[in-house]
Amino acid sequence: MLSGLSEWFWQERLWFPEGLGWADLEDRDGRVYAKASDLWVALPIALMFLIIRQIFERTVATPLASLLGVKETVRLKAPHNPTLESYYCNVTKNPTKTSVVSLCKKTGCSERQVQRWFRRRRNQDRPSLLKKFREASWRFTFYLLAFIAGLAALIDKPWLYDLQEMWQGFPVLTLLPSQYWYYMIELGFYSSLLFSVASDVKRKDFKEQIVHHVATILLISFSWCVNYIRAGTLIMLVHDSSDYFLESAKMFNYAGWRNACNYIFIVFAAVFIVTRLVIFPFRIIYCTWVYPLTVYQPFFGYYFFNGLLMVLQCLHIFWAVLIIRMAVRFLTNNEKVDDERSDKDETDESEEEEEEEVKKHMKKNGPVHNGCTVYNNNHNKTE
Repeated sequence: MLSGLSEWFWQERLWFPEGLGWADLEDRDGRVYAKASDLWVALPIALMFLIIRQIFERTVATPLASLLGVKETVRLKAPHNPTLESYYCNVTKNPTKTSVVSLCKKTGCSERQVQRWFRRRRNQDRPSLLKKFREASWRFTFYLLAFIAGLAALIDKPWLYDLQEMWQGFPVLTLLPSQYWYYMIELGFYSSLLFSVASDVKRKDFKEQIVHHVATILLISFSWCVNYIRAGTLIMLVHDSSDYFLESAKMFNYAGWRNACNYIFIVFAAVFIVTRLVIFPFRIIYCTWVYPLTVYQPFFGYYFFNGLLMVLQCLHIFWAVLIIRMAVRFLTNNEKVDDERSDKDETDESEEEEEEEVKKHMKKNGPVHNGCTVYNNNHNKTE
């Protein structure tokens, strides 16, 4: 059964135009071609990235955070309360008004105390500023180095300047060492992001990020197998050209350098819009969707490859809306640029007064019971 499935999956009519096949990509006369088996190299590279990231965050990102003045916000911890903790973990983190009333009866706490407990408990689960900074600095470092390496690998290639050159001689295109390593490192990096997604900072576009990582991995892998490598290198270069601006803006935002963050973000927004909403759809996708039809008949791989590009383009439009919204808010109102995808810490209303009130009640009524102050309403009154 497995052999039959493998034979169906690798049949030439799915992967190649009519008249071409795997025999055309066999190494000969000193010419080397991409092979599907090469993709296994990305797995150890992904694991290596995970290890290097841990070392980088501890030895480089953490001292850099201290140097730039990243300051953690002091978060008040929710007092231990088994009933509320069980509800928080097993039911919901955001109880309704009716649920709050029910929890008040079970715990003996006031509504305000229960609401405050849930605010503090949600804040405890949010990633710290240092964690966000270390993640942003790691990605900034990779994207910057990847963009420089990709530019160096493509600067003397004719298809960087004339996109139709990417199809000259297709699919019999010789694999260059620079293309091999560019592909394997990019594939390894995005695979590492997929492996670490459970421990990374979760934002509101978490699902979109997962779709992006999966689509990118499929796109890189597929383009490698069918020798769409020239197109693939251009796509990776276009994506890397703006990402390091975003990550550097995040770093300055977490460090509290408002002006640096705002101006870098505006540069990022401009580069993102030009590369993702102009160059990518009207140059790259045009040369993968329209021009190839003048060279060969469409086949499954043609539709699959361009389908993945359209998935990426839809994500680009989704993120562009968020970016433009933040940029307009900054330019018109001079507000601080905040990442709309990130959850913000919830603040307790009149926190200092409430803390003072708690201290008074503790002094008057004794210890805290079940995570809430015990109010003694049966004390003797003096005439």
